[in-house]
Amino acid sequence: MLSAAARRDEKMFKRIDHIELLTAAPERTIAFYVDALGFHERQRTRIPETPQGPLDLVYLELGGTTIEVMCYPEATSIPSRADEQRLGWQCLALEVDDMDGALKALEGKGVDPAWGPLKRPDYARAEIRDPDGNPIELRQWYRRPVDRLQSS
Repeated sequence: MLSAAARRDEKMFKRIDHIELLTAAPERTIAFYVDALGFHERQRTRIPETPQGPLDLVYLELGGTTIEVMCYPEATSIPSRADEQRLGWQCLALEVDDMDGALKALEGKGVDPAWGPLKRPDYARAEIRDPDGNPIELRQWYRRPVDRLQSS
């Protein structure tokens, strides 16, 4: 049973609103997420003045999840993502109905897996990379783990 404070917090924080994705090549990134992964473009906007200069934003949606593609078109350089694992967020994970079918469809669009599929009794996993090298996990659930809060 949740405490009163936990119930209050549950109502305060509703959901993940969006994930920000910074890129120096927004049209290439948008094309990948739309054409290869099936996101759809919801909105484009520009914030003319930020501490880093103008900021272009494009909102992409898939299944109730929004990715905010960000680009500072006047930035002289923004370092790329490091190849080695680091603390913090690791990847975006997309659920698929059919891992083999998803990988075959992606292969037809020129997207090869970085690794996988790794098949376990409850799920299958694979990973692809977007044009900037950001990891995207693909996950097919055969059987979901039981949610501890639902079973208590």
